Amino acid sequence: MKSNMDADTVAIQMKDIVKKFGNFVANDHINLTVHKGEVHAILGENGAGKSTLMNILYGMFRPTSGQIFINGTEQVIANPEKAIALGIGMVHQHFMLVPPFTVTENIILGAEPVKGMTVDLKTARKKIVELSEKYSLKVDPDAKVEDISVGMQQRVEILKVLYRGADILILDEPTASLTPQEIDELMLIIQHLTAAGKSVILITHKLKEIKQSSDYCTIIRRGKYIDTVKVSDVSEDDLAALMVGRRVSSKVDKKEQEPGEVVLEVKDLHARDYRGVEVLKGLNLTVRAGEILGLAGIDGNGQSQLVEILTGLGKASSGEVLMHGENIVNHTPKYIFEKGVSSIPEDRQKHGLVLDFSVKENLILQNFSKEPYARHGILNQKVIREHATELIRDFDIRPVGCEDRLGGALSGGNQQKVIIAREVTNDKDLLIAFNPTRGLDVGAIEFVHKYLVQQRNKGRAILLISFELDEIMGLSDRINVIFDGKIDGAMSGKDADEYKLGLLMAGGKTE
Repeated sequence: MKSNMDADTVAIQMKDIVKKFGNFVANDHINLTVHKGEVHAILGENGAGKSTLMNILYGMFRPTSGQIFINGTEQVIANPEKAIALGIGMVHQHFMLVPPFTVTENIILGAEPVKGMTVDLKTARKKIVELSEKYSLKVDPDAKVEDISVGMQQRVEILKVLYRGADILILDEPTASLTPQEIDELMLIIQHLTAAGKSVILITHKLKEIKQSSDYCTIIRRGKYIDTVKVSDVSEDDLAALMVGRRVSSKVDKKEQEPGEVVLEVKDLHARDYRGVEVLKGLNLTVRAGEILGLAGIDGNGQSQLVEILTGLGKASSGEVLMHGENIVNHTPKYIFEKGVSSIPEDRQKHGLVLDFSVKENLILQNFSKEPYARHGILNQKVIREHATELIRDFDIRPVGCEDRLGGALSGGNQQKVIIAREVTNDKDLLIAFNPTRGLDVGAIEFVHKYLVQQRNKGRAILLISFELDEIMGLSDRINVIFDGKIDGAMSGKDADEYKLGLLMAGGKTE
């Protein structure tokens, strides 16, 4: 932790920053001081204004009022080029990489070294290898981005800003798409960066990671500055209360109940991925009415392919998917939806929302042609708006009154709430929830967990797939472990512990 608080160690000072979008105040007189060689977390609920503040620092937005000082000198950061020139780099939540390009080509894009009339790839590659070794950022400089893991894509984004000479790195929700192992690797990378004198700003709402990595934490709530605290002096519960404005319970309140009839039965399911490699190898599972079946597993063991088949987005090579006894395998998404399957998808931007549609349109995506939203092919705008207003209130989607905003204009967490609001109110017999709380703050997580339990209590069957072990153990009535494309262990939710689950997830056996 930093003890030296002298002015000459201050890397960034943001004073009284205000940012308005029309009448909406996204940042309301926010102050931030970050020192050299420090990890400073920015903590806040979904839509609290964290990303807006950092987009101002990176020159993506101009502040309505306020001052920014970099290394003691006041600066006007009109665009990202100016930010980069001042030694500021930003790694966005949704990566900005070109999939068919190699790692090297992505890193140098827009800052290509030239030799004569051609791009000097050899020199660039050499510099990238040196940087990756210096900061323990393991990458294959010749791999195509479309062929590498999400964790490695993130390392490419960090190398991209280091290649441009960044001393201040802004990481926006850097762990939102990472597996637990990749998160541990990222924490080590952050340590290497600060040991080399870099300053790291971490935009997050994951309290465990703040405690693990950060020196100081600035809390923002609904656009307003709340406090800056020394992380070693506060607990996770203290941080949660500062963020949400009340004490938050991480314990799921769930009464035991007898499950009903089998709603979903998957029998001997086989499937191949786009390369023709078998990823599901005879998978079997059942989900009953009135229960939550948790599917635990390390990412990449067939979860994505299973959900694609269950929702009609992917094809099985053999096997059955029985919904109330009827085989729905390899039918269309519309047919499967009509048979009683709704889902909270893994990738909210790719499969969950139409980003160019308004919030009110996204909330009726599967039902836009049905009454009361339409009659004889004509949309009833009044009913659609009233439906949206009700869900925005009930699910605390922010900002209030966002019915006409584009889905792509909301923060990631609020996009997730739109999907959850829609799928829960679709009122189907089976709800598939794939990482339902990814990117949500503790208050919103508590809210989603309550809703899932409520659905289960109403007699719905819920298949919960999550990479968060705490979530699986806290919510599930039964747990199946998926390993290498098949179910490789089962236990009741109340008997589960992290050690047993972790062992099964890694392919080990518990006696």
